[in-house]
Amino acid sequence: MTVLLVLSTFGIFLLIDYFYSRKHAVVQPAVQAAKPVPRLAPSLVAGFQVPENLRYHPGHTWALSESPNLVRVGMDDFASKLAGKIESITLPQRGQWLRQGQKVCTLHRDGIAVDMLSPIEGSVSDINDGLGSDPELAREDPYGEGWLITVQSPDAKTNFKNLLGGALARWWTEESAGRLQRKMPTLLGALAQDGGVAVENVAGEIPDKDWAALAKEFFLS
Repeated sequence: MTVLLVLSTFGIFLLIDYFYSRKHAVVQPAVQAAKPVPRLAPSLVAGFQVPENLRYHPGHTWALSESPNLVRVGMDDFASKLAGKIESITLPQRGQWLRQGQKVCTLHRDGIAVDMLSPIEGSVSDINDGLGSDPELAREDPYGEGWLITVQSPDAKTNFKNLLGGALARWWTEESAGRLQRKMPTLLGALAQDGGVAVENVAGEIPDKDWAALAKEFFLS
């Protein structure tokens, strides 16, 4: 009798454990699946957007790898705001060979021409024809419709090692913003404070006589 009682009790515990395990096996994955997938958002540094998926040249142009050898190039948010209202942009020709750290385009404003440098080496495969009719795109949407060119880069992997990314890119943007403010204290209201966004046309706060020298210094041209 005692043996039967023990076996019955043991069987009950096995049944409880079985149903308990089944319950958790079904419910647990459902709870995990319900969690939202985190999305990568652009970092805001000193009022300027620094998207994490890009790599940056110290002259404030960016590079985005679209395939092992195809790279999209543009100016970063700091450059677009410092450039101000651009009258026109001279882009390289399709098929032209660019070298990393040499001129990729020329910005024209108030009769002044300022060069920007290429973050990548290779042959120009395409240019943004939309900038010909609306150069303001480069300022209004530097990471989207305002891109400059695409490049076929046979040694893109090595080129990317020479660019800034992650914490280093954020530090460089913050350093650039701080240096600009020290040179032009009147920009205190134009550059963002306490996590805000810098005004779209920082250049509008800079006297014309100073703009070209500042742009050339920060664009390393």
